[in-house]
Amino acid sequence: MKLKILFILILPFSILAQEPEYHKVFFENSLMEKSWYHSEVDYNSPSFVLNIEKRLPVNNTEAFTPGNSLSLVYDSAAEGDWTVDLKFPEWRGKDHFKKADQLGFWILVKSETKPTDLPEIGIKRNNSISKNLKLSGHIQEIKRGEWMQVRIPLANFGVDVSGVDRISGIEFSQSSGSSGNHEILIDQVELSDSGAMNTSPEKVEIRSAEGFERHVDLVWENLDPEKVRYVKIYRSQDGSGYKAIGVQNTQHFSKYTDFTGEADQQYSYKISAVGHDYSESELSAPVTAATRSMSDEELLTMVQEASFNYYWDGAEKQSGLALENIPGRKNMVASGASGFGLMALITGAERNFISRDQFVERMEKIVTFLEKAERFHGAYSHFIDGPTGQVEPFFGNKDNGADLVETSFLMQGLLTVRQYLSEEKPSENKLRERITKIWEGVEWDWFVQENSSDYLTWHWSPDQQWVIDHQLIGWNETMITYFLAIASPGHSVGAQMYYSGWASQEKKAQDYRSNWGEGPAGSMYTNENTYFGIPLKVGVGVGGPLFFTHYSYLGLDPHKMEDTYVNYFENNKDIVLINYRYSLENPGGYEGYGKNSWGLTASDGPEGYKAREAKPSQDDGTIAPTGAIASYPYTPEKSLEALKHFYRNYGSFLWGEYGFRDAFNLTEDWTTPIYMGLNQAPMTVMIENHRTGLLWELFMQNEEVQQALNEIKNQK
Repeated sequence: MKLKILFILILPFSILAQEPEYHKVFFENSLMEKSWYHSEVDYNSPSFVLNIEKRLPVNNTEAFTPGNSLSLVYDSAAEGDWTVDLKFPEWRGKDHFKKADQLGFWILVKSETKPTDLPEIGIKRNNSISKNLKLSGHIQEIKRGEWMQVRIPLANFGVDVSGVDRISGIEFSQSSGSSGNHEILIDQVELSDSGAMNTSPEKVEIRSAEGFERHVDLVWENLDPEKVRYVKIYRSQDGSGYKAIGVQNTQHFSKYTDFTGEADQQYSYKISAVGHDYSESELSAPVTAATRSMSDEELLTMVQEASFNYYWDGAEKQSGLALENIPGRKNMVASGASGFGLMALITGAERNFISRDQFVERMEKIVTFLEKAERFHGAYSHFIDGPTGQVEPFFGNKDNGADLVETSFLMQGLLTVRQYLSEEKPSENKLRERITKIWEGVEWDWFVQENSSDYLTWHWSPDQQWVIDHQLIGWNETMITYFLAIASPGHSVGAQMYYSGWASQEKKAQDYRSNWGEGPAGSMYTNENTYFGIPLKVGVGVGGPLFFTHYSYLGLDPHKMEDTYVNYFENNKDIVLINYRYSLENPGGYEGYGKNSWGLTASDGPEGYKAREAKPSQDDGTIAPTGAIASYPYTPEKSLEALKHFYRNYGSFLWGEYGFRDAFNLTEDWTTPIYMGLNQAPMTVMIENHRTGLLWELFMQNEEVQQALNEIKNQK
């Protein structure tokens, strides 16, 4: 009986902790209009496949799931052959998949093609491929110009259906006996469960439609992804003749951003619910919205609010805190991104995106979660499971404890919130007290190892202790970590550690900087070199990625942060200008770089997350909007021009439900589908700091902050 009770008590938590599973989709829609980045074309003449730099072209006028499909135009010859690989589009946190027993996709044949001329198809598992099957065996009759669904049991390929996570690609190839020129469109390539194909989804209505300068946001009620696969969006400019323009995955959003590209236009919209078998509900009632020309100030507010919504609408449900990225894991809280998000929420309350009461209510939820969440000597882990509050070792089993840097980002946000909750109301008074207890509970001095006593250490594991053993050495994003460790009222490391640790000139610190910076420049913490005509006083190499000038300074006012070497507002401004001038010079010859398109920083990229900076070895052509936009206080005119360029000229692929997507690379014809928690808030916060100084003023009002500032200055 006791065992049964224990099982009942444990079961709800295990259910809650289960990450939602994604469908394994190889192609749904392409954000870029030219080619599909996650494809690879190969052929041996005289066979041929039409390609754009060895990738499949995108067809933007015909699609089964709008807005586009893949165009496969091929010439087959007996003496040649061809293959087209569709690779699984990976991104961070898309790592839990629904079970599947079949491969499905839709094709539309545009040419005079016989079934025997259709390609063969195989399934890739890492570096191996299954046996190939002829599509002609699954399409008995071709209806030219009509979309036809193909479903093939995975067992037919000899694939173990329990290994869906290991399936890495789908390969189309020349079929034996095929000849001549052919053109087919391919859409919605995915693995699915034949037993979960429900029908007859219920009608869904549009809750709101709001127009901005060149886009319209549509919002509907949350839908159950197990019942509704997609919401399909229809648009009309004259109130009749509605055309399907896109679909929205119900696992990702209850919102659709229609970037029309034109100001001062009126549009009407309807939506439908699409089931897992692609049956469609009746259309909703129409709603109307209009775009309008916007001033610079209105555009700034628009960007602030869109990024703010990442932390408001997109928050993890149990904690109210920020997710690592969206789409991505839905239960995994990112502690550092959450700290940034707290300051974005303050901005939202001040700009009436939400009411103050809503802000206080959300903070009650957040603080309650943080009080119960797992801590290690007062410090939080990098990632926390929202339903349970336990550490989530997303980066591996060694990272299963405290992360002092992420904790410092979180504390920067909490201390800013504490000052914002200034009204003498019981709810705000109590929250201030509870935040103070969390802040004072961080044992910063615990993270000073005996054998590295001049430095703070980044991580601590409860079962492996200092196994990662990474000491914090500037110049990088960790100034705020040292600053708060000095500011701590009960666990201060002392202001002398600013120079012995963060700005150390010992050999250990020099070697660390030289290794990271690929040379001696900045290895002494000071730099004193000139780059692109800009003298740099402090910084490793050319100064590093732009997030070095953002993360520590969302609350900590760089105007007021000075040490023996430099004023950090001026130094940060120089780093931003170096980054800007490098992008104009563009030594790598990457497409899209220029005076209105710059910003090398840490972001997602074609080959994954990477910290990019203003030197060829760390530049691959990827630009993150947050780089230029979060630099707004340092380069307001240049940052504003970049913001307008990104929105007005690149908005069709770069602007979405939470504002600017994380990054793009025009050379590779690539943009990421995700928004990142570390990169959205800095845009909201740093724009606000330039406009009103709000977050800087609040953070700097803390008595502990003022004391630490003075102690560091007295160490000069």
